Amino acid sequence: MPLTFANTGEESIIKKVGGSPETRKFLENLGFVAGGSVTVISQTGGNVIVNVKDSRVAVSKEMACKIMV
Repeated sequence: MPLTFANTGEESIIKKVGGSPETRKFLENLGFVAGGSVTVISQTGGNVIVNVKDSRVAVSKEMACKIMV
């Protein structure tokens, strides 16, 4: 399921990162890699704030839909 459907406060494991090669590289540089863990902190207006690799990162709804957990 896409990251946008993950429950707030629940840790999830990233299964796959989709999108164009540029998008995948951008997300990998932020720490979104298959097998990594991600926790949704909050969702506002479709944008998602997550904890990934001990960092807090905000991603747009479009980007969050490309991250499968």
